[in-house]
Amino acid sequence: MSLAAPAALFLALLAIPIIVFYILKIRLRRVPVSTVIFWQQIFEEKQPRSIWQHLRHLLSLLVQLLFLMLLVFALGQPFFNWEILAARRLVLVVDNSASMNATDAVPTRLDAAKKIGRDLISGLRFRDELAIVAGGTEPHVVCGLSGHERTLLKALDDLPATDGPTRVGEAVALARNLIGGRSNAQVIVLTDGCFEGLEHLARAADVRIHSVGRRTNNVGITRFQVRRSLLDPTGYQILMEVANAGDDPVECRLELDLDDDVVDVVPLKLEPGGRWSQTLDKTSTSGGRLTARIDHADALSADNRAWALLPKREPLKVVLATEPNLFLEKVLEANPLVQLQVVREAPQQVPAETVLILHRMIPERIPPGPVFVIDPAAASDLWELGEPLENPIVTKQDRDSLLMTHVRLDNVVMPQAKKLTFSGHAHVLAGAVSNDPVYASIERPSGKVLVLTVNLDQGDLPLRTAFPILMTNALAWFSGAAGELREALATGAVTEVALPGNPATGAAATQAPALQLWPPGGGSPRPLPAGLAQAVIGPFDQCGVWSIAPAGSGVKSPAPAGAPTLEIACNLGNREESDLRPTEAALALVPAETLAAGWMTRPIWYYLVILAWVLAGLEWYPYQRRWIS
Repeated sequence: MSLAAPAALFLALLAIPIIVFYILKIRLRRVPVSTVIFWQQIFEEKQPRSIWQHLRHLLSLLVQLLFLMLLVFALGQPFFNWEILAARRLVLVVDNSASMNATDAVPTRLDAAKKIGRDLISGLRFRDELAIVAGGTEPHVVCGLSGHERTLLKALDDLPATDGPTRVGEAVALARNLIGGRSNAQVIVLTDGCFEGLEHLARAADVRIHSVGRRTNNVGITRFQVRRSLLDPTGYQILMEVANAGDDPVECRLELDLDDDVVDVVPLKLEPGGRWSQTLDKTSTSGGRLTARIDHADALSADNRAWALLPKREPLKVVLATEPNLFLEKVLEANPLVQLQVVREAPQQVPAETVLILHRMIPERIPPGPVFVIDPAAASDLWELGEPLENPIVTKQDRDSLLMTHVRLDNVVMPQAKKLTFSGHAHVLAGAVSNDPVYASIERPSGKVLVLTVNLDQGDLPLRTAFPILMTNALAWFSGAAGELREALATGAVTEVALPGNPATGAAATQAPALQLWPPGGGSPRPLPAGLAQAVIGPFDQCGVWSIAPAGSGVKSPAPAGAPTLEIACNLGNREESDLRPTEAALALVPAETLAAGWMTRPIWYYLVILAWVLAGLEWYPYQRRWIS
C-alpha cells in the first residue's frame, strides 16, 4: 500500500496533546463545608472496586487515539498498487439521434439509455475515468475524462434529444482518440442499433455495445420537396415519399396544407416495407409554408410531419410598346403575374423593376433595364439591321438554357424574320441554317436584353403552344424566378445562405444588426456572424422551420416585428432513422448489469472515514452509559 499524501502523517502529532490532556489531573478547589458525612457517603459509593474501573480512562484514551489515527491515515490518501494498474479509461457514446426519441421504451429510448449510463457512472471505481460523447447529429465530447460522479451525471442528464441522423461510427472514432490506446480502455455505446455498421463495431475488441428499444413498426415521410413550375407561372410541384418501415400493412392519409389551408388529402395503402412516391401539381401565387401530415400514430413523431417553403410569386410590371397586336397583348394578359401597361410609343424612361417590351418600335439607344425586343424594325446601338430572312428554318437551339425550356422552333414558319448583326457579344438561343440568329440574349451591365426577330403577323408562331411558353420563360428570366426551389434540408445538413439585410462590405456592414438563428418552436437562438453577406450554418438538429432574424432586445427575446427574415425548412428525411427495427445482432448485445465495476468503487480513505465515525459512535455510547469516562 502507498500514500498519495504522506505529509498528512505529521498530523499524528496531535496525539501528544490528547495524551497530555488525559494525564493532566485537575487540581481540586478547597471549599469549607459544615459536615463531611455526605462526602464520605459518595466516596464509599464511587471508590474503585475492579480492574475495569481502573482501566476505563485508559480505554477512552485508546479510542480517541485510534479515531485520530484513522482520520490521519485517511488524509494520507492510501491506495493499493493494483488500483492504479486496474484503473479503467472509459468513453460512453450515447446515441441521441432521431430514432432514439421512439417511445417503445418508457418514456423514450434515449431516457432508457441515460438510465443505463447513470448506473455505469455510479459503478465506477476510484481512479476510473469516464468521458461522454454524443453520437447523434454532430458527434462531440459532452464531458472529458473525469472521475467526478456529479459532473458526469449532470453532463449525461443535459445531453439533448435531436432529430438528426445517427453518427455512432464517427463518435466511436472520436472516443478512441480520447483514450489514445491506453490499457484498460474501452468504448461503451448506448444505442438502439438502427444503423448500418453495427455488426462491424460489435466485433471490435475495445467496443462494447448495449442496445435499447425493441423491434417497432413505423410509418414516416422520407422525402418532401416543393418547387415552382417551369411552365405555369402560378404553379408548383410537390415531390413526396412515404415509407412503411414495419412488418404489417398500413392504411393512412397524407394531408397537405399551405398556410393552414387544405391543399390535398391522399389516402395511402402501404405494404410491409413498401414505399409510396408521387409528384403533385398545384397552383398558388401567394406561396408560403407547405406542411405534410400523416394521420398514423406510431412510436416516432418526428417523421409524421414535414415542411417545405413555396416561394412567393411577386407581380411583374410590364410596359408593352406596340401597334395594336392581339396575340401579343393577350398572351401577356393571360399571365396572372403580369401587370400590363400598353403604350403606342416607345417610352423615354422606364420605371424601375419594369420589363419593357418593344414591338417594332426601336429607339436609337435601347434604354437601361430589362428589355424584350420583338420584330425589330430599325437598327440600334446593339445591332445593325439587314435584309429580311425569307422563311428561315431553325436548326440550332440552346436546349440547356432556361429560356428554351419546352420551346421548339424547328418546325415553325417564320417569314420576314429580320437579319441582325450584333455589335457586341450575343448568345444565340435559336439560329437558322444560314447561321443567322432568330432568338438571342444580350447580357449588359445596365440590364438584360432579349431579341426575337420573328414577324408575328406573317408567321404561325403566335398560334403555337411554344409562343406562350417562350413569353413565360422570358419574363421569368427577367425577374430571376423560374422553377425556384428552396430546398427542404434533411436534419444534420449544413448549408450556405445569403444573410438577410447584411451588406457585404463597407461601414454599413459593421453597423448591421446582429442576426440569430431561431430553432423551430422557440428555444434559445444561435448567434450568426455580423457584417457578412454569406454564412455557412448548421448542422440542423430539429425538424421544423428555422428562422434567421435580427436579435431582439435580449438574448432570448423574439425578433422585432417586420424585421427581414429568412426561413429554412428542415425534415427528418432519413429512411434509416425512420426504421425503428433493430437487427437481431443488436437485440442480442451485452446486458446492462455487466457494465458496472463491482465492489470497491470508493477510495480507501472513504472507508477509513466511515470507520472513524463508527468508532466515534461506539465510544459515545459507553460514555453515555458511564462505562468509560
